[in-house]
Amino acid sequence: MATDGSGRATAAPDIVDEPPLDVRAPGDRVDSARGWFVVAGVAMALSCMFGVVYSFGSFFGAMAEDFGAGKGSIAFIFSLTIFFLFVLGAFTGKLADRVGPRPLAVAAGVFIAGGLWATSYVNRMEVGYLTYGVSVGVGVACGYVPLVTLVSGWFERHRAHALGLASAGVGFGTVVGAPLARRLIDAYGWRDTYRILAVIVAVGLLLATGLAKRAPLTKGGGPAPSWRELFGRRSFRLLYLSGVFMGLALFVPFVFLIRYAEEHGIAKTTAATLVSVLGIGSMSGRVVLGALGGRLGVLRLYQICFLSLCASFAVWIFAGGSFALLVVFALLLGVSYGGYVALAPAVAAHLFGVMGLGGTVGLLYTGSGIGALGGPPAAGWLIDVTGTYLVAQALAMAIAVGSFVLLALALHNATPARTG
Repeated sequence: MATDGSGRATAAPDIVDEPPLDVRAPGDRVDSARGWFVVAGVAMALSCMFGVVYSFGSFFGAMAEDFGAGKGSIAFIFSLTIFFLFVLGAFTGKLADRVGPRPLAVAAGVFIAGGLWATSYVNRMEVGYLTYGVSVGVGVACGYVPLVTLVSGWFERHRAHALGLASAGVGFGTVVGAPLARRLIDAYGWRDTYRILAVIVAVGLLLATGLAKRAPLTKGGGPAPSWRELFGRRSFRLLYLSGVFMGLALFVPFVFLIRYAEEHGIAKTTAATLVSVLGIGSMSGRVVLGALGGRLGVLRLYQICFLSLCASFAVWIFAGGSFALLVVFALLLGVSYGGYVALAPAVAAHLFGVMGLGGTVGLLYTGSGIGALGGPPAAGWLIDVTGTYLVAQALAMAIAVGSFVLLALALHNATPARTG
């Protein structure tokens, strides 16, 4: 209760956390044309970053031969990259909530390009853990979560669709990256290929940074939930644990699919196209599932992505040397991964609100990072010890089933956030 100048009681004025959408500058409105330019910039940046990360399988054989290392040791380089990508996203997401995405996008370019350039001169695998695993991972962490959550803040009605289109850049980079890397490695060797990719990433992120304008829905508003508050919710804890299980299973094929195909009699160039197929599935999953989010609901689609991951491993187990079945596996895996990444920010916004979304999504992704740190090296160790891929494949499928069960329990215990 407030008083006027004469001391009489009056109704307390409404507290407005942020200006109504209709009085903002036209360029700052959600679901506006400006937001779609942001989507284009984010898609470009993600294409450059993940085109590098997911081309790692093309370098696997050349690096293993050069360093004389086993499958588990080389896979650990990739695992470090994914670990830092997701775990540091919790911190870069919160930092982006404060300073905006542009400074972090610049840092991403410096770390990724610098790491690739330095890796091209490495003569010991242990040094490669730092130059590639840590530096590239830190760089992608600086770019990924801040840019993806930036898109969420530019949209309300079309959020799932916009996230699908923006994160389709990851799929496009996956489609192009592995075959391009394979051709460059054949022509110039793996070291010069990393130098070429370093230049491509630097230029691409520089162009994308100009479009990364801070989102209107992250200006002002109520307080962001703390990590302690989030982990205090059973739904968040279960959702987080499902991400750990997802990461354990999901990233095994990203490292070993090309090598698996080659060891089953498929030519190197043909085997490399499987990562492109995976990228096509990823891109389709992001765009199609993102567009369907408004009709079927993001929570239902999110569960479909986890279920698709389980089905994909079942196909891989029975694929053997059949290229056709490996294509089916790669498509299913790509759709599940693409939908998972595209819908995760929308799911987080739906369940926990848009304020502090960068920190919330970043924290959720640390679960996948922890899983990725253990999954591929453990699979590589199992393959080296058993002399077959079957044990690693079966274990990955069982873990994928566990991730789906945990997700179902998380959503059963969840209460949607109040958004308006």
